[in-house]
Amino acid sequence: MVKHIFNVHHKIQGWCDSPLTENGINQAQLAGQYFRDHQITFDHAFCSTAERTSDTLEIVTAQKMPYQRLKGLREWGFGVYEGQDESLNPQPPYGDYFQQFGGETQEQVEERVYGTLEDLMQRPENETVLAVSHGGACHNFLRRAVGTTDKLTHGVRNCTIFKYQFADGQFQLLDVVYPDLLAD
Repeated sequence: MVKHIFNVHHKIQGWCDSPLTENGINQAQLAGQYFRDHQITFDHAFCSTAERTSDTLEIVTAQKMPYQRLKGLREWGFGVYEGQDESLNPQPPYGDYFQQFGGETQEQVEERVYGTLEDLMQRPENETVLAVSHGGACHNFLRRAVGTTDKLTHGVRNCTIFKYQFADGQFQLLDVVYPDLLAD
């Protein structure tokens, strides 16, 4: 998740898109620097179909890695709430609230993102994967994969890095890194 124009203007954004801000670009650069500093390399890279995630992935990898865009990594679909002021957003948990407005239920988001990442990690060629997604999608994946969000000491911030291990058909959360907090 990276800072983009809709964040600045406090707009609800799921499947609709807006460009990264300078702050968002800087956050992506910090995430890329974290990977380089820790000598973390990827054999495959994926992102959602939103332009903001492909821009983020390209910045993180310094445009040196091919990637695939996947619908399964998209943010929560908020239906007619897309692009509306955040003051209209109900308090989480959202459950099935957005479904009545043409959006997705929490269970649909969890299953979509989890199923996509599970499929990717079951492929024998995918050993160390970079997947760039969105705050709501990441939060719901974490809840579905691990059963808790207790390790989110600072929530899901822009460019939060989640390190998972996938073994025996299960995800295990190893670490949560906040590159922008490391830079302070």
